[in-house]
Amino acid sequence: MIEKNEMIFGVRAVIEAIQAGKEIDKVLVKKDIQSDLSKELFAALKDTFIPVQRVPVERINRITKKNHQGVVAFISPIAYQRTEDIVPFLFEQGKNPLLLMLDGLTDVRNFGAIARTCECAGVDAIIIPSKNSVSVNADAIKTSAGALHTLPVCRESNLKNTINFLKESGFKIVAATEKGDYDYTKGDYTSPTCIIMGAEDTGVPYEHLALCDEWIKIPLFGNIESLNVSVAAGILIYEAVKQRGFGNE
Repeated sequence: MIEKNEMIFGVRAVIEAIQAGKEIDKVLVKKDIQSDLSKELFAALKDTFIPVQRVPVERINRITKKNHQGVVAFISPIAYQRTEDIVPFLFEQGKNPLLLMLDGLTDVRNFGAIARTCECAGVDAIIIPSKNSVSVNADAIKTSAGALHTLPVCRESNLKNTINFLKESGFKIVAATEKGDYDYTKGDYTSPTCIIMGAEDTGVPYEHLALCDEWIKIPLFGNIESLNVSVAAGILIYEAVKQRGFGNE
């Protein structure tokens, strides 16, 4: 059954939700779950992009007092997209796409603020990984001022493959990193572009940096070592807007 806070609990109920194509944000499973039905659950999850977290049963007990059988699924308030579906659609519309990839961002309020900026600036989609990342929840939607209801969010299981797909599709991949070769204003965002931003503490992983066409940085002149990621995203996005001449027609 589904509770009013948009959770599904119970192994069979979660299996049925997956099979029915419900948009599920994540599934929590107690660490030591072992049953024939749980095997059926993992089989149903196998070919999906739904994140699964194994957690102590106490955590699930704090979420619901119902008979959860060690499994709780959270319903997503939006339908996630796939990059491989969005990109051809954008080109068919005659667009010069601008995408933003958030690689390892975990703060939902920063996510919401970034989504709001993206929507205002005309960014075509945000890409996030399915693991170790933010997801769209009520807090993110509220902080985005509703932008996440209209801005496509693509959730991918392997960002390396996604980056390679974008490159093969003609995108320039630009990484924002403190290791950047030059000032962000010297980057070129005029062609189809995907800007990649990492978490504030760890940045973009090197395995993804190695695939990028440009490494750019925002100069800092004070004592603090980094900008808030949502502020940095806004600076880079509007530099791309400026270079593309939006609003000057």
